[in-house]
Amino acid sequence: MSKIYNFSAGPACMPEAVLKKAADEMLDANGSGMSVMEMSHRSSSFEKILKDTKDTMRRLANIPDDYEILFIQGGGNLQFSMVPMNFNKNGADIINTGQWTKKAIKETEKLGRVHIAGDSSDKTFTYIPKITQEDLDPDTDYVYICENNTIYGTKYKELPPHEGKKLIADLSSCIFTEPLDVTKYDMIFAGAQKNLGPAGVTVVFIKKDLLDSQRNDIPSAMLDYKTYVNNDSMYNTPPTYGIYMVGLVCKWLEDEIGGLEEMEKINHKKAAILYDYLDSSKMFSNPVAVEDRSYVNIPFVTGNPDLDKKFIAQAKEAGFENLKGHRTVGGMRASIYNAMPVEGVEKLVAFMKKFEEENA
Repeated sequence: MSKIYNFSAGPACMPEAVLKKAADEMLDANGSGMSVMEMSHRSSSFEKILKDTKDTMRRLANIPDDYEILFIQGGGNLQFSMVPMNFNKNGADIINTGQWTKKAIKETEKLGRVHIAGDSSDKTFTYIPKITQEDLDPDTDYVYICENNTIYGTKYKELPPHEGKKLIADLSSCIFTEPLDVTKYDMIFAGAQKNLGPAGVTVVFIKKDLLDSQRNDIPSAMLDYKTYVNNDSMYNTPPTYGIYMVGLVCKWLEDEIGGLEEMEKINHKKAAILYDYLDSSKMFSNPVAVEDRSYVNIPFVTGNPDLDKKFIAQAKEAGFENLKGHRTVGGMRASIYNAMPVEGVEKLVAFMKKFEEENA
């Protein structure tokens, strides 16, 4: 099989060691004589997988006991509805930084009041709005952010002010790419398909006392976070294989990478390799405000749509997959999540230099 480097924004590349481990255990997981795919979620074998996955996550991010770890289906799109359905009583402050907060705003408006506390749409979401406490509505229940913008390549380096309010954050594209102080948030959710595992699992870290402030008109048990808490994420059949894969990825982070501090160093190294080239290139450029650049989603353009298409086609032929930018912005985008090796970024930059020389 020819070697390719997958720069997809999600579902994204996964650690090779994890895929090999999963392949080795496909027919017999942990001596059970069964694949995880065919295990009952009520079996002791799967209960151990679930417990081990949660325990590894707690160690990696020092998640205290007053936070619950939940596994939910439906991706971020379901969370856009579940969050206000559970917690928007008096309104929500949302900071609009792109496509995913726009979706969250649309869903939240159906279920309650929304106050836009900051908005970077005036510059095509190429920066993070710098808001103050005075920009927040004094009557709202919580502040909502998307911490890393997958499409536009921006990242909060400091969390927004939220005195007297809860903070709820979508960390789908930056979860476990760096050390995480869970205690700064009241709730975090993240689709697994970028840094944690395959598509189909959404991880939620939720502070227990946030559940005390829930609305009392939640229309379905499956839309109520307490249902997942009270049933250890197994009210219905959970995404068992996805949870198993998340567990393997977390063990890889812990045992082979050495924890989130070491993962952060690797991610910063990869980002620096690509940004340093983009900043020196006469052909390619990155449109994001330097102080707000993402470490894992890096968009870039030539300024010529035809040249962009040529680059994407030739890159694919050379073994660099999924570099086409999101349909709403065009250009190119390299998603260099945890599983992307440094070598992949180095080879991409070498290819970009060669393309620039040949098309100057």
